[in-house]
Amino acid sequence: MGAGVRESERSVVTIGVFDGVHRGHRRVVERAVETAAERGLRTVALTFEPPPEEVVRPGYRPLRLATAKRRSGLLRELGVDEVVVLPFTLEVARLGPAEFARTVLAERLRAAAVVVGADFSFGYDAAGDVETLRALGEKYDFAAEGVPLVEDVSSTLIRERLVAGDVAGAADGLGRPHRVEGVVVRGYQRGRQLGFPTANVESPPQTAIPADGVYAGWLECVPVANLPALYEDERWPAAISVGTNPTFEGVPRTVEAYALDRDDLDLYGVHVAVDFAARLRGNTRFDSIEELVDQIHADVDQVRRLTS
Repeated sequence: MGAGVRESERSVVTIGVFDGVHRGHRRVVERAVETAAERGLRTVALTFEPPPEEVVRPGYRPLRLATAKRRSGLLRELGVDEVVVLPFTLEVARLGPAEFARTVLAERLRAAAVVVGADFSFGYDAAGDVETLRALGEKYDFAAEGVPLVEDVSSTLIRERLVAGDVAGAADGLGRPHRVEGVVVRGYQRGRQLGFPTANVESPPQTAIPADGVYAGWLECVPVANLPALYEDERWPAAISVGTNPTFEGVPRTVEAYALDRDDLDLYGVHVAVDFAARLRGNTRFDSIEELVDQIHADVDQVRRLTS
């Protein structure tokens, strides 16, 4: 460390993309927070935008399990004091392990300790691992620890479960229901015409959306700068539809949520979150509107039971 840097100015750093901040990530972050508390230091989570794989593997665009704001909020809920987002560019990708340790960890973040997952790799061509980090820590005055992985938990596996519609399995890996966020936009208003007004959620590109089907979950308003803050922090049990609604022709794929027993909500332009608890069924084409309405009533009854 440079001369004049007091111990109290240093930090315990944990590093990762942290997409979803799933149970495996949480084990690593909680260990970093614990280490920081033992040493009387602050905890810093270093993450990257875009994810490194998108830069080093052109054309690779993995679905995102959480927005950047959501990811930051979840990390802070675990006790992280500061989230540092490093723009991941080709220049950063070309940093060797030693240069990354010196310029980012030692000089920029003033690391006293670095806590990562046991499978951590870093530096150009992923040349560095936990042992490399430990050796560099001896040179640049920080400790390094690799935390054992949580079995059968990974962002890739969670994405696969969502693609299959297994939101319960995804929730098990995440440690909470999977969330899709976005702004409520005007749709065809067919739900309102049928007596079940839905919030049509326009999510960001690359959002991990579960397979087409009908789900039980919750609808919640999430405050976001420069957008209306109506119904702030309110949360309602919801019947959620994902897909093209096969009973009606020519409908684009959407995520729509009906807040149970609420036909008075004005959510247009509001940022909302949809949390997926359980899959009820796949999408079905009905021969009549009456059959569709009967099925929606049955779906709502099931949602009520599952979310009570």
